[in-house]
Amino acid sequence: MTCKGKVVNGVVVLEDPKALPEGAMVAIARVGDSGEDRDSLPAMLLRHAGKGKGLPSDLARNHDKYVHGRR
Repeated sequence: MTCKGKVVNGVVVLEDPKALPEGAMVAIARVGDSGEDRDSLPAMLLRHAGKGKGLPSDLARNHDKYVHGRR
């Protein structure tokens, strides 16, 4: 579930105040166009490095074959 809102005087004010019940636990993620707190693309991709298990050893060289069925 995603609820939108804005910070007003240090308090998050939801667009729809009835979207969440009183006392609900929430996690807040900043959304916007500043990008100052976002990871760079390489940093984001590196978090996934080495996680693939059971992949062909030649996947990097022959990815078109595996993804698109090309030879």
